[in-house]
Parts: sequence; C-alpha cells; structure tokens
Amino acid sequence: MILSCQNINKSFVTDDILQDVSFHLEEREKAALIGPNGAGKSTLLKIIMQEIPADSGEVVIAKGKTLGYLAQHQEVSGDNTIYEELLSVKQYLLDMEEKIRTMEQQMKTLTGRELDELLSSYSRLTHQFELEGGYACRSEVVGVLKGLGFEEEDFSRKIGTLSGGQKTRVALGRLLLSNPDIILLDEPTNHLDMDSIAWLETYLINYKGAVFIVSHDRYFLDRVVTKVVEIDRGHVRTFMGNYSAYAEKKAMIRDAEYKAWMNQQQEIKHQEEVIAKLKSFNREKSIKRAESREKMLDKIEVLDKPVEENTEMHLELTPRVVSGNDVLTVKDLAKAFPQQDLFSGVDFSIKRGERVAIIGANGTGKTTILKILNGLVEPDAGEIELGSKVQIGYYDQEHHVLHMEKTIFEEISDEYPYLTNTEIRNVLAAFLFTGDDVFKLISALSGGERGRVSLAKLMLSEANFLILDEPTNHLDIVSKEILEQALNRYTGTVLYVSHDRYFINQTATRILELTNQAMVNYIGNYDYYLEKKEELTQIYAPKEDEAVADASVSATKLDWKQQKEEQARLRKRENDLKKTEAEIEKLETRDSEIDEEMAQPEVAVNVAECVRLSKEKAEIAEKLEELYAKWEELA
Repeated sequence: MILSCQNINKSFVTDDILQDVSFHLEEREKAALIGPNGAGKSTLLKIIMQEIPADSGEVVIAKGKTLGYLAQHQEVSGDNTIYEELLSVKQYLLDMEEKIRTMEQQMKTLTGRELDELLSSYSRLTHQFELEGGYACRSEVVGVLKGLGFEEEDFSRKIGTLSGGQKTRVALGRLLLSNPDIILLDEPTNHLDMDSIAWLETYLINYKGAVFIVSHDRYFLDRVVTKVVEIDRGHVRTFMGNYSAYAEKKAMIRDAEYKAWMNQQQEIKHQEEVIAKLKSFNREKSIKRAESREKMLDKIEVLDKPVEENTEMHLELTPRVVSGNDVLTVKDLAKAFPQQDLFSGVDFSIKRGERVAIIGANGTGKTTILKILNGLVEPDAGEIELGSKVQIGYYDQEHHVLHMEKTIFEEISDEYPYLTNTEIRNVLAAFLFTGDDVFKLISALSGGERGRVSLAKLMLSEANFLILDEPTNHLDIVSKEILEQALNRYTGTVLYVSHDRYFINQTATRILELTNQAMVNYIGNYDYYLEKKEELTQIYAPKEDEAVADASVSATKLDWKQQKEEQARLRKRENDLKKTEAEIEKLETRDSEIDEEMAQPEVAVNVAECVRLSKEKAEIAEKLEELYAKWEELA
C-alpha cells in the first residue's frame, strides 16, 4: 500500500463535503476519483497534498515515497523557454554531467594515487549517471514535449508568451518528467487534443508509479484505470475495473438497492395489514398474535429509501419545425490568419437527422468553421448554403452568447419574454437552478453552471440544426450522459466539435476529420473511425507486391497527385528507417569496441586514452538514445 486515506472528514460552513472517506492505492495502481461537480474531488486531492487540512482523519503515504500533483488550472511562470522549463526538472542530472566533464579535465593533470582515486569516483559517477537515464534525459524531454502536442518550433517559445492551456501542458510535462512515486491529476486532458490524450494514456498505463486521476473523460478512464473511487454525497465507494465496469456495477447496485427497499416496504405493508385484521377480530388469541407480529416488525432493520437522483438536469431537445432534407452545403471553404493558414478547399454537406462530429488536432480550425457557419467569422473564400427552413441553435464553448452582467433569470426572460415567471423557474429547475440560485449573476457562475444555462437556452430555441462547440466541457459525467441521451432522441440535425471520444462514440453518426490537407469523411462513430484509420494505415503502408487496396472511407478522395506525394513520403520514411538502423548498428559496434579497448592493460594505465574513450562512449550513448527515439517514430 503506497497511499491510504482513513476516515477523512471535511466541511465548509454548513456543507459536509467529505464524510468518513477511506480508500487506499497500491504501488503502480491506476485509479480514478469520480463524482458530480461539487462533490469534493479536488478538495480531497488538496487534502492529500496537504494544501488544505482535513477536519479529521489521516492521510498516510508510504515511507520514502514522493507525491506529484497537477491542479486543474495549474500554470508555470518565469523567463525560461518551454524546452528549458522541462529540462530544468533534470537539473540534478545536468549537474552530474557537468561534474563528469570536470573530472575528465582533472584526469589530464593527475598521476599515481590521486588519479586512481579520481578514476574510481569517475567510474561510480558515470555508472550512476547512466542508471538514472542521464544520457537520455534530453531526448526524454523532447519526447514528452512532442507527446503533449508541442512542435519543435515551439520549444524556444518563452513561458510568458503561452496561453493558459499551454502553460498547463508545460506543468503536466514537468510533473511527468519528475517521476514521483504517486501522481495526482485533476482533469489532465482538458487542454490536450486527441493525439496528445492517446499519448498520455499510453504513458500513464506504462508508468511505474501509482496514478490517481480526477477526470470526466470516460474514454480516457476506460483505457487507463483499473479501479474507481466514487464520491457520492460525501461518502466513497470503491469499484474494481475501469469506468465502463464501474457504470455497469453502479447501475446493478442501484437497481438491487431499490428492489430490496421496495420488497421490504411491501412486506411491512403486508404485515401491518395482517396486524390490523387480527386486531379487528377483537379476540384474545388474535390480539396476542397481532402483538407478536408487531414485536417482530419492530425488530426489522428498516432500509433507507435509496436517494432519488434529483441532482440530474432534465434536457429535452425538440425542433419547432422540420427542415428540408439538405441542411448544409459547404464548398471550397478557406480561412487564414496573419500568423497561420488554417484550411482551404474544405467541402462537406449535411443531411437532415445526421449527427456529425468534426475532429482534428488543436489549431486546425475546427471552432473557426463553426464560427463561420454562425456568421461570427468571415471566411476568406468558399460558399455556405443553408437548406430550406433551417433554424440554427448555437452552443459556444466560451459561452460568449451569455451576458455576464445579467442574472440567470434575466438571461432567459430577456431572450424569451413570452415565458411567465413560473415557466422560467420550471425550465431553470430542470437545469438545477432553484430558489435564489436563479438570481445569481452569470459572471459568478462556474464553467459547468454556465454550460447548463447555455443548454437551457438551446432547449428553448427549438432549433432544428444544433451547432455545438465542445458541449461536454465542464459538465460532470452524469450531465454528459443526459446530453448524449437528449441528442440521440433529437429529431433535428447536429454538427459539433468535441475532444470527448466517449461522447463522440455515443452520439455521432458521421465523423469529419479536419487535417491540414482536407476534410476526410468517416460514416460511423469513433470506434468506426479508429477502425478505418487503421485500415488506411495498412492500405498506404509499403507492401512487397506494391498492391494498394481501395480505402473504405467514402470521402478520402486522394487524387493522383496526392497519392504520388503519399507514396514518395512513405519511400522516404523507409529509406530514413534503413539509414537510422545502419547508424544504430555502427554505433553499437563501436560501443562494444570501446569496452574491449578499455579492458586492455595498456589502455587502463593511459589516463588520456581512458578519458578520450570514456567521453566517446558517453557521446555514443547519447546519440544512440536519439537514434532509438527516431527509429520508434519511423517504425
């Protein structure tokens, strides 16, 4: 056991956030902490990190074990570049490397016993340096930066020039490179694109320490964790397995608890009816039998009624009118900004009833396309045609459609003045805003609360074409599931951008992948997309017989020129792979030769030669690490 929480209690004013919370983590275990927004997940992480005190209880960390923590909006600061910031985590190795270089210089001037002592120290230090990954530390930094979505041209950017999301990614990189025994992560996927999330999944799965994750990303949790710790109304319950296993077990437990309560209630009612009937006979024996049954009834341990799920919002999306069959046609759309070309030649169309997800790496222009469709951004070129009777409802991830100076009630009443006060309150209650909550200012709301207000307005719009930008951001898992169900029931048309792979898998009937070359069409959900991507990889991989199968994806549309470019790229990759393998073989051979040379008696007493060979061996080790990383990218 590497971490244990025992009977943790925490209250804020009158709210009991955590009540007798107890659970533990084993070494190398990957676990999730889940629960609705406001359940106390981040509070528990801060208690474990001793950032805030618990009212009572104890957190026990195994002796000698280290903790690392990434907060939800954690950022870094300073004058370092991105690369320098992450490399600074390995400062102890850089210091060790500097000491090794100093010792090599000293060897040139020493003789006799002093030299022997220095050689002995040098041997120990270089061995330690190698064991701790000193020769690979720079390539490790580069690997983490690329994995988190930074390009090589970003490495020299100053920390001060980065956005909040980029700074959080740098903070995550620092944490991973520090290799703590226990990693605590609060919403680590918030600022990552799909490729970076997939990289992080693999990194954490293979991580040698324990990992404890707060996340609403169900696909991510399914891939990474083997245990789920659930916070529900202040109490915790532990489930073995990933998120899907937890959800299934949770539903079974809830169903079993409700059935047990119902059965007991029916039995109690039956016994009370029998007792009443026996008493109505008004005979001595029947009264005694009634009293006997009453005593038995008093001894029954009455089950508490399972708490109704009254913390769930209620969302029903219904279009006012039916649109034409052709909802949207986009032809040759292009957009560029002064410092960045986003996309050009984008073509796609959407039919009534489709639920289409746009996916792609950060910075490809997904949100920009949605803003163009809503008239918020002007395209540089292209045609956009909306079909007959199409009415757009827009959900903005930044909630710019909300008015910060208004209350929640005013936000609804000003836009829908025909609604009565009672009707407005009923709508807001469906989105968990009751009592005086409706008079809170929009500016004072959390991201999740603003999301619920935006969804309420979307529902009231009765639009038949919903355009949604990251609709699951800031929603807890239960709210995401409710949104999924509402969209799947919706009879209109949906176009959305999302990084939530689980959400896409549950709702999309078609996926459009925006790349720097084109919009690629996949007729299916996210699992289908992954399957077809793998097929395409196989199709365009080099084959001995040079035969290339036709792609299954309907609109890949690689023309002759693009195919030739792709084939040229693959040939270059194959040549680079062969060259890299040859370089690796050459350096490995030279490394073995150096070992043999250093074992020769005449070399062992030659200080200058020892230093030269040691330095060459270190350079080879560092170069090999770079080549191994390059080979992995090419293979």
